[in-house]
Amino acid sequence: MDAPRVGGHGATGARVAETLRLAILDGEYTPGERIRQDELAERHGASRLPVREALRMLEAEGLVTLVANTGAWVSTLSAEECQELYLVRERLEPLLLGMNVPFVTDQEIQRLQVLADRMNDSADVEEFLMLDREFHLTGIDHANTSVLTDLVKSLWNRTQHYRRAATRLFWNEGDSSVHHDHQLLVGALRRRDADDAELLLARHIRRSRLELSRHPEVFDVRAA
Repeated sequence: MDAPRVGGHGATGARVAETLRLAILDGEYTPGERIRQDELAERHGASRLPVREALRMLEAEGLVTLVANTGAWVSTLSAEECQELYLVRERLEPLLLGMNVPFVTDQEIQRLQVLADRMNDSADVEEFLMLDREFHLTGIDHANTSVLTDLVKSLWNRTQHYRRAATRLFWNEGDSSVHHDHQLLVGALRRRDADDAELLLARHIRRSRLELSRHPEVFDVRAA
């Protein structure tokens, strides 16, 4: 059976959702910031209906919070919620990586090496975050999973703002361990050592979780 065609408001809603998703992940919107539906509609030359559809899509992804008869806001995480999501990442993301290790191509490994080197040389937080996201999401789509791949990507999206905060903390403290982790991960993938890759990634995520736990001010929306 052919997949149903998306048209009309559905296509416009998907387009608005994609644009807004990228804006949130890029930090153009901060946690707790109100999303003006009329401004979105005007920007996209759309009616309010596809904008509402887009917001519902992003609410399902955990990026937007809708309050009935009130409006929409960029979702926030408390310190406890962020710790929980990082704990889930710490266990599931290495599992997904290990499942993909046998299938990662030589070309992908070479790309990962390039990304690791560029992150090491980067002097800009936003550039680093863009490269880091590509690094960690490269090569994880090979394994045939029913929910794990989408779940890991969703966790990445929901914690993006707080990963930005953790990165700034690492940089301010002169901690270069993140770069060592990336190089070690590339080495494990070259050896096709799934066990080592999983351990390295779990430690990598754990370090960010612990760093964020030391800075509760990151979760103060008023300070964001």
